[in-house]
Amino acid sequence: MRLRRSDAHSRSCVSLLIWLLVAVLSVTSGEVSAASIEVWYSPEDEPLQKVAQIYEQATRYIFVAVYGLTSPIVVKALLNAGKHGVDVRVITDRERLNDPNQRRAVSALWEAGIPVMINRHDGLMHLKQVVVDDEVTASGSMNHTTSGNRYNDERLDVIRDHPIAVQSREKFLSMWKDRTRFEEWK
Repeated sequence: MRLRRSDAHSRSCVSLLIWLLVAVLSVTSGEVSAASIEVWYSPEDEPLQKVAQIYEQATRYIFVAVYGLTSPIVVKALLNAGKHGVDVRVITDRERLNDPNQRRAVSALWEAGIPVMINRHDGLMHLKQVVVDDEVTASGSMNHTTSGNRYNDERLDVIRDHPIAVQSREKFLSMWKDRTRFEEWK
């Protein structure tokens, strides 16, 4: 079955619902899951301040795949993490670089030595996923933008679970290594 681009969001929601169902079934079958899920909404929860705090606590790596990246809060947190020896990598959408705010944010990261990849394929790099230190995965409708944080109706799910974080890391790294679909931004 081939999904249209508009179905990609539905597919990610279905994946999350399946994961939640499996987690509930595991608990009801006597297994206990150590996973925790926090749900943050914008504008009331100001999710990007909380994401910046997660970035500040990172010790090994932060892998970010987001369509929109313009928030000074996030850029500053990523730059600080990079200065402290954390492996920070970013994948974003090439067409979003037409936005001067996105270009400035990505340029600041690149100038600080943080590698950035962009999509080469015709579709959007619309994934909104962060994985930190094999322990935290953030996903949802939330981009790393000031408007998303202050004005839009957005949702960010933060999942603290090692197996999910490892799976998310592997997906990020498979995209990172895919030179057919992605290329280094300079």
